[in-house]
Amino acid sequence: MTDQGARRGQEDKWWRQLYGDGGDGEVGADSGAVRDAGACAAADSLDERVNSALRTLTPPGRRAPGSTPPPSSSSPVPAPPPSPAPEPAPEPEPGPPSDVPLAHPPVALPAADPEALDDLVPDTELDGAAYGCLTLRAVSLRGDRARYHGEARRDALLTARFGSGRDTLLLVAVATGRPGPEGSPRAARDACARIAAAVGRSGTRLAEDLRGGRRDALRSGLRRLTARGYGTVRGRAPEPAAEPPAAAEDHPAAVRCLLLPADPDCRTRVFFGAGAGGFFRLCDGAWQDLEPAVPQGEAFLFRPVDGRAGDTLLMCSAGLARPLRADTTYADRLALRWGGEPPALSAFLSAAQLPSAGHAGDRTAVGVWES
Repeated sequence: MTDQGARRGQEDKWWRQLYGDGGDGEVGADSGAVRDAGACAAADSLDERVNSALRTLTPPGRRAPGSTPPPSSSSPVPAPPPSPAPEPAPEPEPGPPSDVPLAHPPVALPAADPEALDDLVPDTELDGAAYGCLTLRAVSLRGDRARYHGEARRDALLTARFGSGRDTLLLVAVATGRPGPEGSPRAARDACARIAAAVGRSGTRLAEDLRGGRRDALRSGLRRLTARGYGTVRGRAPEPAAEPPAAAEDHPAAVRCLLLPADPDCRTRVFFGAGAGGFFRLCDGAWQDLEPAVPQGEAFLFRPVDGRAGDTLLMCSAGLARPLRADTTYADRLALRWGGEPPALSAFLSAAQLPSAGHAGDRTAVGVWES
């Protein structure tokens, strides 16, 4: 017999076993077939015939593939699972920030002029040093508002070391350009550079005045140097007897400087400059506002302080001074981060990025840890 004939014979045998020879619902007892259960109320469809065949050929005690076992009389029928709750509607996308910092704001690069690529300003600057009994940390950050709108950072930061040995001086300058062409980021950087250059050229004399405690001489000397720097930024030739601008609106940029002697035997630190910002001391976990009073009719700021072991001095731009004065929660968090031992540069940067609702401007901070 051929393979095809044998296969046809097996199919005929299967069909006779399933449905019987004569259609009367019964086959011989010796054939091993089962008795037909009789008429079924189910519809006569192809699916029902396949399911009927599977039930017939499945041995007793086993469940046909794909079938559902009947519920046990001793166990309750499980309830259908509840319908899933509808997902909440998505919140609308936030619009452009005004003064509220975003958690992850879109960052747009400022527009570049191919003829003035020197005017490009990086988003962030970070610096630090340690000399004698002081540790210095400095950072300048572009604010969330400027990042969103693709504007350049208006804050500028400059750190410089002048002299050597006992005459070594550290100068840190922070500036913020005013709105408009004269207050551009370039004006802020130029103001820092010009004032720093004037200080550097007089470094030896300033170091001597610092060691000698001659604070009146320091005041008059730094006042003249600041005026020269401002005059150069505004396009005028520096004059020996120049005076600083009399009002804040006359500044091309607000500039604040911290002069630090590296000599461990000299603990005098001098803050000076003009324009808005902040000067603070962190002592025993609390902030002290050291901003000097502005004399009537002038804008020059000057305040010498003694560096005390365990304290932290903070000079900053207005973008950091405002939340520090207005937001007590922010001030407490910053005190917790910047109190105690000097932080690593990365930790200092992280603390400067702490959010404060309603304040999204540039931030520049200079911290001095005393030991």
